[in-house]
Amino acid sequence: MKRLIYFVTLLGLVAATGAYAQVSTINSAVITSRVFNDIPGATFTSANGFFTSLSEAGVSAPTGFANRDIWRFSNNGSTPYQFQSGDYFNASFNLTLTGSGTPGIGLEAGWLFSNPSGSIGGDLQSLVTAAGVVVQFGGPSYYPFSPAAGGFPGAGGSVPNYVLGETYTMGLNYVIDPNTGRNAFQYSVNGVLAASSPGNTYFDLGPGQSIGNVGDMLGGYFQIQNDPNNPANGGTARFQDLTITAVPEPATSVFLGLGMLALVYRRRR
Repeated sequence: MKRLIYFVTLLGLVAATGAYAQVSTINSAVITSRVFNDIPGATFTSANGFFTSLSEAGVSAPTGFANRDIWRFSNNGSTPYQFQSGDYFNASFNLTLTGSGTPGIGLEAGWLFSNPSGSIGGDLQSLVTAAGVVVQFGGPSYYPFSPAAGGFPGAGGSVPNYVLGETYTMGLNYVIDPNTGRNAFQYSVNGVLAASSPGNTYFDLGPGQSIGNVGDMLGGYFQIQNDPNNPANGGTARFQDLTITAVPEPATSVFLGLGMLALVYRRRR
């Protein structure tokens, strides 16, 4: 009977750590250019290594809205990582946005959690813009980090308006809200956490909602708006110190504890 208990506990431990380890396999990023390709004559360049950068030059045409380029986390270096329902994580990067466009022409970059099914409220973004806006929107939430985003200062912390050339640290977590038991996101900029209400940094999904649907992928994006009057219109988003760390859900932590207890018990016997 003792051996049976040990064996069942070990099976649970293996299953739990197997689910927990999925995010831990992420080891790279893959780039997809021209998700928006409204100015096809512009020139796209990128770099992918210890950092990822996305650049557009000559974004100027008589018509067209904008070009958008993205990168996504990957665990094989060739295809984006498809997130599963139990893939809880803490992620961050340092973002620097630069550009040579006319003031007022849209230039932005930040997080993009693609959710094409709309099961968690659609695509989730947390971003900075050349106009100084620092904001999170999409998914289950909206939060204005900077005065230019409106609604300042919000229920949580705040940061100054973004200025081109500055480097901001952008954080995005997917965890379980310990207060409600629901899946939730957390957002931070330069260590300042957004809050859904005073003292509450969790933005809960609806009952039973979770990531893990087809096409649920995480990465960053760069978007530059067309400027018909400026042939030199261009910009670059540089993402440095990309990190993503797996976070075990409470059930996994319990299994890990049970597994260790079983091992200790068996050794003592």
